[in-house]
Amino acid sequence: MTAGFEWIDGIPEGWQRRIIKRDFEVVLGKMLQSNQTNEAETEESYLRSANIKWEGVDTSDIKTMWFSPEEKERLRLKYGDLLVSEGGDAGRTSIWRNELETCYIQNAINRIRAQQDDSTSYLFYWLYLLKSIGCIDAVVSRITIAHLTAEKLARIVFLKPPKIEQDRIAAYLDKTCAAIDTAIDKKQKQLETLDALRKSIIHKAVTRGLDDSGELKDSGVEWIERVPIKWQSFRIKDVAQLSPRFSNGKPGLKELCAIIPMEAVSEQGKIDISSIEEFDFITTGLTNFEVGDVIFAKITPCMENGKGAYVKALPTRYAFGSTEFHVLRPGFRVNGKFLYYYTYNSFFRDYAEVNMTGAAGQKRVSSRFLNYSRIYLPSISEQKQIVEYLDSKIDMLHVLQENLSNQIFALEQYRKSLIHECVTGKRRITEGDMQRVQQY
Repeated sequence: MTAGFEWIDGIPEGWQRRIIKRDFEVVLGKMLQSNQTNEAETEESYLRSANIKWEGVDTSDIKTMWFSPEEKERLRLKYGDLLVSEGGDAGRTSIWRNELETCYIQNAINRIRAQQDDSTSYLFYWLYLLKSIGCIDAVVSRITIAHLTAEKLARIVFLKPPKIEQDRIAAYLDKTCAAIDTAIDKKQKQLETLDALRKSIIHKAVTRGLDDSGELKDSGVEWIERVPIKWQSFRIKDVAQLSPRFSNGKPGLKELCAIIPMEAVSEQGKIDISSIEEFDFITTGLTNFEVGDVIFAKITPCMENGKGAYVKALPTRYAFGSTEFHVLRPGFRVNGKFLYYYTYNSFFRDYAEVNMTGAAGQKRVSSRFLNYSRIYLPSISEQKQIVEYLDSKIDMLHVLQENLSNQIFALEQYRKSLIHECVTGKRRITEGDMQRVQQY
């Protein structure tokens, strides 16, 4: 027996190819209303699309609006209702578990309720599968307005096993996916710990150095606090040139130059050379930089996220990037990689964020801020030692973080594969499987 889907070879005997509306009621929530329009209406809690998460309904930010008695009768949530977001990340799904005593839905949410004894928990995993392989996104893309309407949702086809098997699949996946999610959460916390350690190591190295026994003095800068007594105080403009010109003459018209847009610079200081163009074809107004320079993203949220780099190597003499980069060219007093680590320091970035100028969403770190920010420097030889230490430590942490990220990815792929196998009948859940998952 075939399922009618090109990505499924066949389905088990006894399973059916069904349309959601044949077995479930699909209802769209109420249009937003801020004021009471008649005396019979009462103000009630309701869910928005933002409350719908794959891991469950988020009730931390619940809003209220007015509902009539008829609307309350039609839109009140019951235990086990399946909630599907209509707009935004259309198709995101949650199961209602009575998180609030009474709650309703607005028109950014479709509610699916079983008409007989079918399992919304099983259907949840079917919709998760469709979302993960892009089928729901394909449905949305065929609509003029990118919304997953109740009509479109109701016409989605699913594979329906017998009720006892629906329940067994849902219970098995509930237990197994919960165990997978717990493992992922633990690894995410390990990643967060490593990230906090990385920030701490960088901050300590560029403001205190490597000698814990050295005498300290007050820096006069709140975010730095105390620094080694022998370190000298400068403004960044005293040790580096902001927005420098070409160091060895303007490039010729046919000279090749690297093009490095904002997205080609990572939050870990890596640069991806996306393209190389002749200088004659490069759009005017881009920011130029070269080997040895430090680039610093000045616009929100790139700045806060750590975008920037020490330009260690280029395939061309000059590079051109976004005008949203500040470029610093180190002078003789400062090692370029040390300056990068100093400006990459999360404590410095927090300080820069507070001092941003401009309208919300378009805030930037000004040239004046960067020029006049204080920097304490040891000798060049000590700066080089600090850079070598940080390179070694950051590389080691990067390897650990990459391993954890790969493990998280593998777990996520296993979860998707497991759900795919179970809801398509490729893997049949036995009583033995159920006994094993009860131990989780």
